Formats: sequence, structure tokens, C-alpha cells
Amino acid sequence: MTGSRRRAAVSDGEGLVYVPAVDLEELTWTDVDRKAVDTIRVLAADAVQKVGNGHPGTAMSLAPAAYLLFQKLMRHDPADPQWIGRDRFVLSPGHSSLTLYIQLFLAGYGLELADLESLRTWGSLTPGHPEYGHTKGVEITTGPLGQGLASSVGFAYSQRRERGLYDPAAAEGTSPFDHTVWVIASDGDLQEGVTSEASSLAGHQELGNLVVIYDENHISIEDDTDVAFTEDVLARYAAYGWHTQRVDWTRTGEYVEDVQELYQALVAAKAETGRPSIISLRTVIGWPSPTKQNTGKIHGSALGADEVAALKQVLGFDPEKSFDVDPEVLAYTRGAIERGAKARAAWQEDFDAWASANPEAAALQARIEARRLPEDWDASLPEFPAGKDVSTRAASGKVLNAIGPVLPELWGGSADLAESNNTTIEGSPSFIPASRSTAAWKGNPYGRVLHFGIREHAAASIVNGITLGGKTRAFSGTFLIFSDYQRPAIRLSALMGIPSTYVWTHDSIGLGEDGPTHQPVEQLASLRAIVGLDVVRPADANEVAWAWKTILENTSNPAGIVLTRQNLPTWDRGEGGFGDVSGVAKGGYVLAEAQRDGADVTPDVILIGTGSEVQLAVAAREALAAEGIAARVVSMPCVEWFKAQDSAYRESVLPAAVKARVSVEAGLALGWREFVGDAGRTVSLEHYGASADYKTLFREFGITAEAVTQAAKDSIADATR
Repeated sequence: MTGSRRRAAVSDGEGLVYVPAVDLEELTWTDVDRKAVDTIRVLAADAVQKVGNGHPGTAMSLAPAAYLLFQKLMRHDPADPQWIGRDRFVLSPGHSSLTLYIQLFLAGYGLELADLESLRTWGSLTPGHPEYGHTKGVEITTGPLGQGLASSVGFAYSQRRERGLYDPAAAEGTSPFDHTVWVIASDGDLQEGVTSEASSLAGHQELGNLVVIYDENHISIEDDTDVAFTEDVLARYAAYGWHTQRVDWTRTGEYVEDVQELYQALVAAKAETGRPSIISLRTVIGWPSPTKQNTGKIHGSALGADEVAALKQVLGFDPEKSFDVDPEVLAYTRGAIERGAKARAAWQEDFDAWASANPEAAALQARIEARRLPEDWDASLPEFPAGKDVSTRAASGKVLNAIGPVLPELWGGSADLAESNNTTIEGSPSFIPASRSTAAWKGNPYGRVLHFGIREHAAASIVNGITLGGKTRAFSGTFLIFSDYQRPAIRLSALMGIPSTYVWTHDSIGLGEDGPTHQPVEQLASLRAIVGLDVVRPADANEVAWAWKTILENTSNPAGIVLTRQNLPTWDRGEGGFGDVSGVAKGGYVLAEAQRDGADVTPDVILIGTGSEVQLAVAAREALAAEGIAARVVSMPCVEWFKAQDSAYRESVLPAAVKARVSVEAGLALGWREFVGDAGRTVSLEHYGASADYKTLFREFGITAEAVTQAAKDSIADATR
């Protein structure tokens, strides 16, 4: 392989040349570069001033840092923002969206001045926070502080795993799958707990492909952060195992933007391949705004017309002009397009050489990159024999182990609950530095089994980053109750429409003796309230297999599969048995038809269940039949999938003419009224649980076949009045 993969763009005063990264010691910084940086500051002030709200200060003071990345250091091609050989950039303080938007404008990603002028307005390409899939060049939606930095760890995981899948033997820095993940983070990001979780993992994983610029400006909305945040961040990160550097532009007592010093620090960070790197960059927010720099006011509000004019005077711009960009500056920065094309061409030569030398790996890469599953992959799905009771968590583990060999893109693990969640693909190495192997877990940097430790929130954020950073499919596991710790990351995966997968076990009071702190009650309802999240609660082992099949065939949104601790019956799907399990893919289906005298009839009542409670509906159907009442049982493992079906199918399962209906689920009734209607009944749990064996809990809390039977009779009485 050639050395071009270790090359980066550097100005020699006349143009851009490519030199080995190890030689990047000097930075040519021209008057045009300086004017470009000052233009960024003025554009940030103008954009926020025009709309009347926003966050100008950080974009102004971070102008040199962002410019260095996009114009001098990053490997990227504005003509192809999805080029797989690109470096990734994550702006974690998403409120400072102009930090990214202005770089995308200058570099030629498709944003123009009109887009900056329409910041934070209806229909614009420049919403208040960067949104994945909405604006070219935005790698991730960053809004809630901490999520960007936490997910960037997943981006770094993704790069390493894909290199291991496709090109594991290549020398360091010589693979077409090598790239750097660059991150800008803020004081706010570093205060959020999720970044502590994820950064600890990044240090443990020795992610040398991750470089973070920490904008240490000591200002938040409540002004000076000394009221709440005084720790030594770099000492904390050194303890995590990170490579740390400090660049302080205030150390002389005057504010001096030493761009060369920052550049040297970034080069050193990129060259450190054994550890993630963080650079604390001490800035003055809003510099050089004459009266509002270094205040909370410039963090989150417009400068005001007078201050914007004064800023322009300080920088030598015409205060009477807005959104004024010197054509020379734009022509210079748009040189990123040509440089990107050259970098892309050099990379393509290396990629083609790799593909020619590794045809099987190239075929695998092409398939995974297209998120295309192998032909007949689902033939590997296990079929579970009827009559044997199996917990759905155990069934899920068997499914993962059956499909693992044919789906190398599928990887994941647990937040320290592997044996409980059944998330381990057996025989696969752990994704850890070899030196981190233990007696129980052996691994290497390219392994498959993830260990998140007791870091549920970071686990979800990292899975998001993996899903965004490449095209593999990752999952994380924990107890359903601890989905509460993951909710911000879950919501973002739904907002972005990415196929992150969550494995949630111990799904109800059925977990038993651990008691109410571990027994989910409101979680199913609240997770279903997250728009775009599929919540899948299979009723038996074969439903689990079809749930996984359907989840993996979908690439447009996230899903959580919700599984039992306790054993459940496995239904007989043969001729004359229960409904075809393929109905799982439609979210709800007729599991057992209403019958009278051995013939299928129009139901007197419909019993709708999910998960472990479907067996209660089946038992109630038998009890009702003994009294001459014909009940249909509907298994509804995924409300979202069912609602996505056409009206004819939904009517075939839940005919409008049948008003008598009962839902049964060991959680809140919230959400089920939509399906049972005014005459319907819900058998549910409207309070917290208790510590006892699961059979006692279901009996004492009235979640029983007897309760479903009585609810059916009550509903029939109401429906016939």
C-alpha cells in the first residue's frame, strides 16, 4: 500500500500539497486565512442578529479551530459528504450550529449565504441544531449536550470494527478504512454524565482514532461556570487514559489566538494512535465582541445591532454591510472542493488496490455498505419446538448465536448483564485491546462482543455512533427498567431515523424477587410514546426469531426488543394450531381464532395481548369457550408495526364491528384505549410492584387468565347495551 493514506492537506503558500502526517510541523497562515476566520465571526453575529435568537459566541471564538479542521487537517470531500474514506466531524455543542454551518458554506458542501441568512427559520437547511439527514455534511443530530461527544466514541468503535472486518492485517495508517474522528466539545458537554461514561470507555478501549477539542471558555447560560464547574477536566481525562494537551490563548494576560500552537497540538493528537486525545483550548467566548465577549449574554442571544456594528469595526469590516463575504476569501476556502477531489482520488486508488487484492472482503464491504442482508440469511433463524417453555431472553440469545455466523455486521453486548440479557454471540472475541482480556473474556481490538460496563446511557449513545459512523448493525443490552437511563440517546436515534437496536430484558413484574426498583411498570407505555421507535414484545420463542428478522430487515428507524426473564409456552404453529408466526412482521396478528363447535366464527370478544401476557389471553379464550363465548386472541408484539399496516389488514385483525375487546399487559393501560375502544377493558398494572416470585405477583396483582375472562364478559355486556 502507498503512503498516501497518511497524507493530509497543508498550504505551502501557493496552494495545497499532500505530505505525510508525521511531517506536519509548520502551518502556513496567510492574510486570506486570517480574513476567512474573521469572516466566520462576522457571519455568526449577522446570522443570529437577523433571526433575533441563537448562539453566536461560541461560533465566533471557535472560528480558528473549526477552520483549521475543515481547511487544513480533515480528509473530506465536499462533493461527496458520504465518502466512506472521509474523516468524521462531530459538533457536540449543537446549539453552536453556526460553527459547523459556516464551515460547510465556506468549504462548498452546498450551503450558501442565503442558507445562513435563514438560520433557525421554517424550511431552512440551517435549523437551530444540526440535524442528521437534513443538511449535507452533518454526521449526527446534536442537541442535548453530551450526546455528540458520547456518540463520537461509537464513531471510533465503528471505524475500528470495520477495519477489522475488511482489512485487519494492514499496517497502521495504511488501510482505506483508517480515518480520524474529530470532535468539538464544550464546557456543557463535559458536565453531562453521559460523556463521563463514554469517555471512560474510550480510554479503556485505547481509541487512538478519536481527537476532541474541548472549548474551555468558562461560560454557560448562567454566565461564569465557576458557580457549578471547577474541576480539572484534563486530570480527569488523563485518569481515563487519554492523551491530554492544553492550549491556553489567555495565558499571557492578553487574548492571543496562537493558531500555530493549536495546529501543532492537533497534529500531535492525530499522531497519537494508542490513546484518544483531548485538547483543552482556553478561549474567550464571543471574542472580539467589544462589550459582550466573555459573558453569558453572548452565549445564547443576539449581540444587538450596535454590538454587531462595533464587532465589524474591530475586525475591519463595513458595519453597514451584512453577510458580506469577500470573493477572494470564498474562492480560497472553496479550494476545499478541489483538495477533497484529490484526496478522494488518492484514496480511491488505494481502495481499488485493496479490493483487487481482497475480493471476498470487498464483496462483504459492498454488501454491508449497502445495508443489504445476505441472500437466504433468514434460513439460519432457529425454529423452536412447540410444547417446551422458553424465556424470550433465552430465545433471543439462541437467535443471535444462530444468525451471528452469517451476519458479521451484527455485533453488540451488554451493560454488565451479558448472562442476564443473553446478548453474547458465543465463540466471538470481545472488542477490547488484547491487554484488557480477562479470565472470562478474551478479545482483541477487532472483536465482536461489546462490554459497556455499568454505563447504560453511554451504551445507547455509542450504539448510535456505531450506526452513524459506518453501516454495521450494533445492539446494546440492559434491563427494561434501565431504559430510563438511555432515553435521551433512544430519542435521538428515533429523531435521526437510524437502525440502532436495544435489547431490554426482565420486562415486567415477571422478573420477580428483585422487587419494585427493578420491575418496569410505565416503561412500555413511555417508550411507545417516542415517535419513530419500534417497541417489540414477542410472546414466545418463535415470535422472538421473527422479531429479530423484522428488526434487521428495517434500516429506517430504531427498535427495542423487550424480553422476559420467566419461561413462556412455545405455541404449536402446525396445521390446526396457532396462527402463522410470520404475522409478527405486521405487528399484530390473529394467534387463535374465535371458534364455536369447532368452526371459526365472528368473535364475541377480541383479547389482545403482548409478551408474557398472551398466554393469559389464550387461557381466557379456553375458559370463555367453555361458557359458549367465542374469543379471538390477537398477539400484538409491536404496536408501531401494526399501525403501519393498511386499513384493510388492521380491520381483518380488529374488525370494527366487534366492540367487545380486552387488552392484557403487565404495565400501564396507557395507550391501549385506542385498540379496545369505549366498551373495552384493560387488564394492566397501575402501580409499582413488590418483591416476591413472579407467579405470586401476577396472582396478587390480578394479572391472570381469570381477570381477562371476567374483563371479556364485562366488555361484552357494555358492547351489547
